[in-house]
Amino acid sequence: MFSDLSQSPLSKNLQRLFLLRNISIFAECLTFAIVYWTIDIEIPWIQMIFVVTLLSLINFLTWLRLHRDWPVSHQEFFLQLLVDVFALSALLYFSGGSTNPFISLYLLPLTIAAATLPWRFTWVMAVITIACYTLLLFVYIPLPHDHSNHLIEFALHVSGMWLAFVLSTMIIAWFVVKMSASIRERDHDLAKAREQALRNEQIIALGTLAAGAAHELGTPLSTMAIVTGELQNEYTQDTEFQNNIAILRDQIAHCKHTLTHLLAKAGQNRAEQGSKLPVDKFLDQILDKWKLIRPSIKYTYQSTGLQPAPAIMENQLLNQSILNLLNNAADASSQRIDIKSRWDSHKLHLEIIDDGTGLSTEALQRAGEAFFSSKAPGQGFGIGLFLANANIERFGGSVRLFNMENGGACTQVVLPLIEKNHD
Repeated sequence: MFSDLSQSPLSKNLQRLFLLRNISIFAECLTFAIVYWTIDIEIPWIQMIFVVTLLSLINFLTWLRLHRDWPVSHQEFFLQLLVDVFALSALLYFSGGSTNPFISLYLLPLTIAAATLPWRFTWVMAVITIACYTLLLFVYIPLPHDHSNHLIEFALHVSGMWLAFVLSTMIIAWFVVKMSASIRERDHDLAKAREQALRNEQIIALGTLAAGAAHELGTPLSTMAIVTGELQNEYTQDTEFQNNIAILRDQIAHCKHTLTHLLAKAGQNRAEQGSKLPVDKFLDQILDKWKLIRPSIKYTYQSTGLQPAPAIMENQLLNQSILNLLNNAADASSQRIDIKSRWDSHKLHLEIIDDGTGLSTEALQRAGEAFFSSKAPGQGFGIGLFLANANIERFGGSVRLFNMENGGACTQVVLPLIEKNHD
């Protein structure tokens, strides 16, 4: 197997050229054997075997080179193609030159150069192959002819041309198909990179706006805290009012804590690793925090998994993402939410099931887009699911939304866990 560290397009193409050369060497040896044992013809066997042996040695060195982490340059790949051109020229020189039906094999290195290298290398290769072909028109060791039986010689010549055409067609088709697959893979990677860059730009813009909003909201939240405190001290006899004011003060305190934490983290790296935490405690911690945010929501929670529980990376961004998903389910729910979690040593699977009306066709298609919301105007900004999905993917996880058969919707989250090192 080749190293995966230098899997650039040129590295992959050099691997394919190595394989093609192996096929070529095997075909040449097979042809030598067929000619030697079935056709009574005298050609410079020693010289031709020496050329094939030298080509095999070069291909062995190429195999060793492919196991190195050196990048493959255009110049190196072009020199590798020249090796094949000169080896073919030598074999043709000893076996009839331009009269050899395998002369059309000059098309192969030219086609590969045109498909993989910049235009200047292709034109240089074209000049070299034309020059070699032209030289072999005049300088070569002719094949011995049996003039008493020209029909057999002509039939052999035609058969050789047919075989050369078939081999050229199959190899060119194979190489072009592989090249097309590489190009499609590259285009897919570029499209994915552009999508990720656009998403990062949107996240950065949202982060800038959030930091500004956090700064502006600090003053009104402090005013609300003072006013609710005075109301709580003034109406001490009304128990129901006291309970409502206590809930309101808890919500204000949570908002102030969140904004303070947001501003403190604004200058730090978004993808900071955080600390390790057992996955069961991680989920309990998030649900406890969610209870403070949405005290009126009724839910059930079931968890199954290995014990002791494996660890997960506890991070503020990850916590906030799961809270956003829980809040979305709470907004869609009519009575209660079912939360299920299970984990093994590799992954955490979390399901958040609401009993709402489910997702519309448009919502299923556009869920996760920035600023798209299926909520009524003024009730959602369309960034909660977008940020949750983006953050969870950055941690190597995934988010999937789908409708349940018996009504409601399910948000399925998969997150990687930190595997224990076994010494």
